[in-house]
Amino acid sequence: MKQKLLIDAIEKNNIEWSTHALQRMLQRGISRAAVKNCICEGELIENYPDDTPFPSALFFGKWQNQPLHTVIAYDASNHKVFLITAYRPDEKHFQADFKTRKK
Repeated sequence: MKQKLLIDAIEKNNIEWSTHALQRMLQRGISRAAVKNCICEGELIENYPDDTPFPSALFFGKWQNQPLHTVIAYDASNHKVFLITAYRPDEKHFQADFKTRKK
């Protein structure tokens, strides 16, 4: 998944925020700006090219010195990003770098 395509879609406001994702973001204190920053400035740490209906990916970023993960899907034919979820990773599931899953 090419991050430049995602950035271009986001800059054109071609991002879909599901009600569920927005509710979870509100509960977790994560803003839309934080999510956009994570996708545009963050690092792609897991790629899921075979996901359906669209390929998806996990991004790692930092917002206000806190680690942040966002999971997005990308519809290349419509140049649209779909936010699946956003959360703050923890050391129960990830190594101290918050990029590597624990086995």
